[in-house]
Amino acid sequence: MARERRFLVDVGIKDLPFPMRVVSRLDPEGQPTIANISVSARIMRTFEARWIDKFIQIIHRHRDRIGTRTLSENIMDYLKELEATAVKIDFTYPYFVEKLTPVSKETCLVRYMCTYAARAFSMTEKAKKRFTMEIPVITTYPGSDPEKPGGLFGQLSVVDLEVESKKDIYPEDLVELVDRHALMPIYSFLTEEDQIYVIQKVHTEEKSSVVVTDEIKRELSKDPDVDWYSVRSSNYGMLHSYSTIIGTEKSMWVPSSGFEDEEM
Repeated sequence: MARERRFLVDVGIKDLPFPMRVVSRLDPEGQPTIANISVSARIMRTFEARWIDKFIQIIHRHRDRIGTRTLSENIMDYLKELEATAVKIDFTYPYFVEKLTPVSKETCLVRYMCTYAARAFSMTEKAKKRFTMEIPVITTYPGSDPEKPGGLFGQLSVVDLEVESKKDIYPEDLVELVDRHALMPIYSFLTEEDQIYVIQKVHTEEKSSVVVTDEIKRELSKDPDVDWYSVRSSNYGMLHSYSTIIGTEKSMWVPSSGFEDEEM
């Protein structure tokens, strides 16, 4: 009688802190960071006794080159050595972007949370990779009244971008993309003159999270290297304790913005 092949689903490790370098537009060697690594796999039950050792062994084998550029190679080692039918890897880490304040041009570092994930089901197929980044900005609160003096005021919006791309995705590029369309970017430091500028802009200009989301979507839809994207904005107004959400993604129903560029 043939031996029954039984499988476990999603065995693995979760949130293992580990030093790594991640792809950076400014640093060819990558920006050093500490990532929380989660790896799960579907494996044969007969392999159960050794799976945890293999997870840790493979992580340490690639300790000097864990990152976005080698993720496809690493995940194939898990498939092969764990005799797995599916593997999922998630790297969640902080990434720091150097920015200049709007008026005084002071330098400040802003932290952004990123997740680089990969999924693989076969040694003969390319791993599917997805980059996610949380980018906080300021948008106009929907209860604002532009017709009244001082009637405009802002809210914190956290834009979650998920991108699948043919090329390496630089966090700096995604931050610049979102900041370009926001009412105001977020900074970790502002001088007094910077603060005056930000306050005046928030109270004199209008840019809703709906408009910001659509403009980001339009730009991503025109990038030939982007295979798929998702844009989601979580908005935290001053007058309530919950957040509102607006989002969209690339699909057969929503390939792009739907708005045609006006001819000048």
